[in-house]
Amino acid sequence: MTRILLVEDEENFRDPLAYNLRRDGYEVVLAEDGATAVELFESQTRPDGPGHIDLVLLDLMLPRLSGTEVCKRIRRNWQTPVIMLTAKDSEVDTIVGLEIGADDYITKPYSYRELVARMGAVLRRTAPPPPQEAGVLSAGRVSMDVERHEVRVGQEVVAMPLREFELLELFLRNPDRVLTRAQIIERVWGADYVGDTKTLDVHVKRIRAKIELDPSHPVVLTTVRGLGYKLVSQD
Repeated sequence: MTRILLVEDEENFRDPLAYNLRRDGYEVVLAEDGATAVELFESQTRPDGPGHIDLVLLDLMLPRLSGTEVCKRIRRNWQTPVIMLTAKDSEVDTIVGLEIGADDYITKPYSYRELVARMGAVLRRTAPPPPQEAGVLSAGRVSMDVERHEVRVGQEVVAMPLREFELLELFLRNPDRVLTRAQIIERVWGADYVGDTKTLDVHVKRIRAKIELDPSHPVVLTTVRGLGYKLVSQD
């Protein structure tokens, strides 16, 4: 689950945004001022902390410590991606925000969908390359030869159209990890997709028909109620 540090002192922005992010499957840590943000980031990220922060959403105008100073302090020791959230929109402010190490910059008011798309783009840009960029991916009886575009269940080769193949590849590259519907659609269909999420469910149903012993009771590609799907590695 992607962990986000949301640093925002304005309650009318902070609370609805935190609610929407949690609804979409993100884990959210909140800070209302710059000094608290730095303390939280360092305590969460240290080796004995509760877990690393994957992305920082950082307001520019903060009490106790400005957003620019928070970003500078994070950048001293970490490369965690930072998106600046601000009411300022001048070119100078944008340049300053990016020069101190922010990965992106979005001006209030912004749409939630645009923000999530920017988050996805930043996380993809800053993510380390997957350990198995090519070759064979596998989970239990299911194996995929990415270069040959071939899927096997046990010893049997099964036909897999491109979209189903892309979906299954995404799941195989993220075994035992819950992927939200929003994350899956953005990764496979793209951030600009505006269709019904039922399209995803139909494709998952088709994949299950090919990889599950009993598609009506899936144990490989499982549903996580209210969030999305998870591929169980079965190792």
